[in-house]
Amino acid sequence: MSINKELFTYASIVIVDDTPENLKVLSGMLKEKGYEIRPVLNGKQALQVIHNKPPDLILLDINMPNMNGYEVCETLKKEDAFKNIPIIFISALSESLDKVRAFSVGGVDYITKPFQLEEVNARVETHLRLSRLMNNLESLVEQKVKEISDSQTATILAMARLAQSRDDSTGTHLERVSGYCQLIAKGLANLPQYQELINVHFIDLIQAASSLHDIGKVGIPDSILLKEGKLTSEEYEIMKLHSTIGSKTLEDVYRYYPQNEFVKMGIEIARWHHEKWDGSGYPDQLVGEAIPLTARIMALADVYDALKSERCYKKALSHDACVKIISQDGGKYFDPVIVEIFRSCHEEIHLNWKKYHPEL
Repeated sequence: MSINKELFTYASIVIVDDTPENLKVLSGMLKEKGYEIRPVLNGKQALQVIHNKPPDLILLDINMPNMNGYEVCETLKKEDAFKNIPIIFISALSESLDKVRAFSVGGVDYITKPFQLEEVNARVETHLRLSRLMNNLESLVEQKVKEISDSQTATILAMARLAQSRDDSTGTHLERVSGYCQLIAKGLANLPQYQELINVHFIDLIQAASSLHDIGKVGIPDSILLKEGKLTSEEYEIMKLHSTIGSKTLEDVYRYYPQNEFVKMGIEIARWHHEKWDGSGYPDQLVGEAIPLTARIMALADVYDALKSERCYKKALSHDACVKIISQDGGKYFDPVIVEIFRSCHEEIHLNWKKYHPEL
């Protein structure tokens, strides 16, 4: 029986058996079929070999000293990196209970010794083919899910840009604050208390989700949003509603897509990015670490950009002045730890701002 050379080129098989003669026979036969073979004599050695380089398939004996085949299989199935590797048991044990246990611990097939070489080859080829078909199917599903997720994200970001375009004179506010959030999150990731929470995925996510912070402004009347000069107390109360309008809009989306982490983080940022460390913010007057970390990062990033931006009712401040103001407000308006990270990377943050203002 010949194998499909294109399908099985470089297929790697680990053979585990404490009988050298069995290893020699199986290894020789499968090498002739074009497979890369790694024979090992015991379970512990097998785990080491598999950890160093995961194979495409494992042929596994059961009765071995120190660590039997069942234990090897159970150990591998507990780890995400190895749980999908097909394991075919080859054993002299022929009782039904032995076979049932082999399948219950994660084996995909069972061959009884003494084995026929052609039977072994046929089952190896079959399970390699099934494994690769399953991997291709999983990749296709992941690709389609990502396409759907990317489409959802693009639509939501378009809404955010539409909302921002109404009162952003430069048109780059969203890009600027996403850069600030990325830099602050990277700095926090180096602190022991955040090393488990903040990883590359978190950093990428907050860089994107920061764009949703003011999405609720679509619900604020132009007469208030675009007003030149100071808002009245009544107008300010209406303006503050953008945080709850935005979060509720995103919550409606999240109900349909509860696995979308981008939307989930966007809800936190939209609702709570105007909360203050001392509880004097809005809409819920949250205090300290009760404010989600994402919103605490966004709060500082948003204020920095506001201070650096010129408006009809105020001039833009220098970078040094912004750093001074934010530093003074650590522990009052902002998380003091995030302020320290801001201070440590403030030059990079300024460079991020200048990237969008090369004329200044």
